[in-house]
Amino acid sequence: MDTDFWIGIDLFNPSKEEVRQFFCATWQKVQAHQVLTPLEAIARDWILQHPEYEHDLADEVAAQTADYDIAKGQSNPFLHLSMHLSIEEQISIDQPPGIRAGFQRLAERLGSAHEAHHEIMECLGQMLWTAQRNGTAPDAALYIESVQRRAQA
Repeated sequence: MDTDFWIGIDLFNPSKEEVRQFFCATWQKVQAHQVLTPLEAIARDWILQHPEYEHDLADEVAAQTADYDIAKGQSNPFLHLSMHLSIEEQISIDQPPGIRAGFQRLAERLGSAHEAHHEIMECLGQMLWTAQRNGTAPDAALYIESVQRRAQA
């Protein structure tokens, strides 16, 4: 993926197609041993921690039309990897405040940064679902409180 890829894309609200294109193109560059952008390098690291998704990333045409149904036990690899990237960014800038400390406590308690991400992912998903259901803005304070509860469990 070259820098032209990002022209015309809302980096703060990419479409489903753009997200899928990003992860598929990143995986193609990894396979071809091409130089990655910093964001692609972070994505690569999470892809490598999820080898079960490599098949989904290998064919962008199929990825663009794939439908993942949680009711059928199908996780959406693009959503999952996107959440890892979001959480990684939150931790790096400690936004919302307290997420970095919560992550560090979770990682220490669980003995795994990856598993800590998955715990935080549950909190993030719950916060977003609640906000959508209630038609309200996401509540960062409740999100951090949820992460802190898991860190102390």
